[in-house]
Amino acid sequence: MKTVLTATALLTAFALPALAEGDAAKGEKEFNKCKACHMIASDSETIVKGGRTGPNLYGVIGRVMGSVEDFAYSDGLKAKAEAGEVWTEEALAEYTADPNEFLGSRSNMTFKLRKGGEDVAAYLATFSD
Repeated sequence: MKTVLTATALLTAFALPALAEGDAAKGEKEFNKCKACHMIASDSETIVKGGRTGPNLYGVIGRVMGSVEDFAYSDGLKAKAEAGEVWTEEALAEYTADPNEFLGSRSNMTFKLRKGGEDVAAYLATFSD
């Protein structure tokens, strides 16, 4: 009986979806890969100086995807914006792993962050309301 209960508990645990729980401190270091194209800046201060190729990521968690004014988004992100989809930590981690796959179309972001996306998302969440 004990073996059946243990097996059931293990199968249940593996059947549950994995939640993205990142480490913001690790994400701060991983963000160095992102700052070639992205900055983190509020209206009153620049937190991380970075490129302007990608949109400013201040407040990205909780923001509608593809919604920074005057930024030329890909058709896939424009469609997400029109649908009102919002960036969550999980969605951002999935997007950074493979932007084209996440959108189901070509993305303007060519970089793939194979590891550490959850950490970067947790770090960016510290700059969101």
